[in-house]
Amino acid sequence: MRTRRLRSVPAPAEVFDARAAYAAHGPELYRFALRQLGDDGAAQDVVQEVFLRAWRAAGSYDPQLASLRTWLFTIARNVVVDEARRFAVRPWQRDLADDVGTDVPVGGGLDERVVDTWVVEEALGRLGVDHRVAIVQTHLRGRPHAEVAAELGIPVGTLRSRVFYGLKALRLAMDEMGVEL
Repeated sequence: MRTRRLRSVPAPAEVFDARAAYAAHGPELYRFALRQLGDDGAAQDVVQEVFLRAWRAAGSYDPQLASLRTWLFTIARNVVVDEARRFAVRPWQRDLADDVGTDVPVGGGLDERVVDTWVVEEALGRLGVDHRVAIVQTHLRGRPHAEVAAELGIPVGTLRSRVFYGLKALRLAMDEMGVEL
């Protein structure tokens, strides 16, 4: 009778050093959450929730898929969205705290755009060169398909196909990174 060897799965503490991650990214995550929500307490809750979720999902973190910073900011973005939805459903909760939102304007979209840019760049890096060039030139730079196809020396239909399949691959890459679309 053969015995099976069980793979040892590292404990979350072996894969994810929460103290080092917090020291490196905690203040930046707090500022991001504060700008998005405009509430000091909510921003602190977001950072705590980010590291709690990161700790729980530490086994699924793969440094080859995304950097620790990108992974944590992706989690933070999802937590901020959850928090904003919670406030939208229960607006009276904001009124319970004194002077909530007086120091920082709500909806500082700059931070969210920066995080979105990092995530898209990370996902684009996982695509093949042909698909990446097609998406960058047509979608991100807004160039006409005919112009890009002529520059690349390919038919317009081929370029459209590369864009279509490239976007599918981009969605899959972002899904693998844990980004909620």
